[in-house]
Amino acid sequence: MQPLAGKTVLITGGTGGIGKATALGLAARGARVAITGRDADRAARAAAEIRAVASAPVEVFLADLSSQQEVRRLAADVLQSLDRLDVLANNVGGFWNTRRVTVDGLEYTFALNHLAPFLLTNLLLERLNGSGPARVVTVSSGAQSMGRMDFTDLQAERSYSGQRAYNQSKLANVLFTYALAARLHGTRVTANALHPGVVATAFGAEDPGPLQGFLTPLVQRWMKTPEQGAQTSIHLASAPELENVTGQYFADSTPKKSSKRSYSQADADRLWQVSAALVGLESDSERSTNLP
Repeated sequence: MQPLAGKTVLITGGTGGIGKATALGLAARGARVAITGRDADRAARAAAEIRAVASAPVEVFLADLSSQQEVRRLAADVLQSLDRLDVLANNVGGFWNTRRVTVDGLEYTFALNHLAPFLLTNLLLERLNGSGPARVVTVSSGAQSMGRMDFTDLQAERSYSGQRAYNQSKLANVLFTYALAARLHGTRVTANALHPGVVATAFGAEDPGPLQGFLTPLVQRWMKTPEQGAQTSIHLASAPELENVTGQYFADSTPKKSSKRSYSQADADRLWQVSAALVGLESDSERSTNLP
């Protein structure tokens, strides 16, 4: 039995780590899998691995999701190539110890970890709704429990900490998920977020903090494998009993309470408004509020 036969799944950051393991797991369940990545060679190798277990085509989309232009191009390519979209897995993300900015002039962690899935999800909502019942699955982190939305310095221009920026972006993932689920009430699309666990991947290797660089080799043997870390994403994307479950936060494939700050309606509303302005959705016709 292949429970996802006939279903199409898009996984951002699907060329390695948790994303690739998620793609492999969903392909093995019969899904038509599409992945995004920045590097053509790495994406081709990942696609070859997925095709080895897939009974359906595997699509590859190249895009640097830190760029809003690239996110919009990706969305256009997806809409042109995929006639249906049953699951959007917002998996891409990262950690940087030193502050950097994107081509749009935005702080990189916030732009990639939050604004990219915010924009991509909104641009694909109409296709998701038309394919419903459909699901939006967003990979957050247990770090959301330490996050705080600093709307007075959202781009960390006055003070930057890699860990603080990461914590804030992961809290933003959960706030976005809850706000999206509320906006999608009455549609055929659900939205849930998850903590994959502490997973042994190359996460943060591009610019690790000193503590991360010291501790990771020491504790790596106790971390989850990418395959283990992908299980909650796979569960949220495929479990039949979750078809109507929305606005939840999961860890170890089980609903959990997220941080107290993640339930702040004021923060959720403000984050949505600020995010929409930063990605230029205010002038777009593609908004979740326009869905029936």
